[in-house]
Amino acid sequence: MRVLIIKASALGDIISALPVLDYLRQASPGIEIDWVVEEPFRELLEGNPLIAQLHTVRTKAWRKRPFLPAHWSEVARLKEALREREYAFVFDIQGNLKSGLICWLSGAADRIGFDSPELQESVNSLFTTRRIPMRRQDYHVTQKCLRLVSVPFGKDFSQMTLRSSIATSAEDDANAEALLATLSDGLVFLFQYGTTWQTKFWSKKSWVALGREVLEQFPDASILFPWGNEGERAAVAGIAAEIGAGSRVLDRYSLKGLTALLKKVDLVVGGDTGPVHLAAAVGTPTVSFYRASDGKRSGPLGERHVVLQSPMHCTKCFRTKCDKDTQCSDSIKVEAVLAGIVRLLS
Repeated sequence: MRVLIIKASALGDIISALPVLDYLRQASPGIEIDWVVEEPFRELLEGNPLIAQLHTVRTKAWRKRPFLPAHWSEVARLKEALREREYAFVFDIQGNLKSGLICWLSGAADRIGFDSPELQESVNSLFTTRRIPMRRQDYHVTQKCLRLVSVPFGKDFSQMTLRSSIATSAEDDANAEALLATLSDGLVFLFQYGTTWQTKFWSKKSWVALGREVLEQFPDASILFPWGNEGERAAVAGIAAEIGAGSRVLDRYSLKGLTALLKKVDLVVGGDTGPVHLAAAVGTPTVSFYRASDGKRSGPLGERHVVLQSPMHCTKCFRTKCDKDTQCSDSIKVEAVLAGIVRLLS
C-alpha cells in the first residue's frame, strides 16, 4: 500500500505531524509513505527512513508569479509525479487551499481531510472526498493529525507508543560534538530567544534573569544562544553579555546542524517556535512558554516537557501584535521557568 501525507509547512506544524509516520508503519507494516513539503522545510524530512519519496513544492513563488510558464511546468511535473504513485489514500493534514489543490492534483480516489471546524480555509473541503470530524479528546495538533490518518486502519493511536525522528548527517553530529568539547563539564542549556510573532517573544530582561539564575544553581553549566537572522543575533549577543561567563552565542547553523546540536544538549528553553519543537522531536527535554498561542494545543507532549501558559485572561488570543504585549510577556515569570528546569533535571 502506498499513501501520501500533505503537510507542507510550517516548521513546527511539520514536526508536530511526524508521529503519523510511526503510526502508519505500525498500523500497516510494509506501507510506503510519501510526503509533500515546501522547499524551505525539505531538509527537515530528508533522510527519514519512514518516507519513501519527498515531493517538494514552492507555493509562495507560484502565488507571487502565477502566470510564469516555469511555474506552470513545475505544477505539471508535480501532478505527473503524484499520479504515477497511484496512492491508496491521500491524507491532507494541512487543511488550506494550497494543500487542497495538491490533494486534488494527486488524482487519488480516496482523499481524506479535516471536517470544517478544523480547516484553516473552508475551501479545502472542495478537494477532499472524506472529511473526518475530531473527537473531544483530540485537542492537540498531533492528536488531530493522528485521528485523521487512523481512520482507514482502525487502530487506536492513543494506545500506541509513537516516536518521531529527524535524520542528521555524521558531519553534523561530529560538529555538534566538537562544539560541546569546548564547553565546561556541566550541563548544557540552549536558550531559544528567536520566534516569529512579536506576541511569542519573552523580554530580554527575563532571559538575562533566567540565565543568571541557571548559572547560580548550576555553576558549571553552559548556556548556548542560536539565532536565525541579524536582529536575533544582535539581541542574543546583548543577552549573553549581560549574563556573563557561561553563556555563548553560536555561529549560524543549518536546520540539520541545529537538530544535531539539539540532540546533545541537556535541556532547551523557549517559546512557541520551531527549535523547541525540534528539540522535543529528538527527545531532548524542554521548558516552553505560550502567550498568544495555546500550549495545550501545540506544546510538546509528555513528562519530559514543561509547558507554561500566560495567566492573562486574554491568553491564547492568536494575535500577532497587541498593546498589552509587555504586560503579557512579563506574566511569564522567571521563577516558573526556573522551577520547570529544576523539575525536569531532578
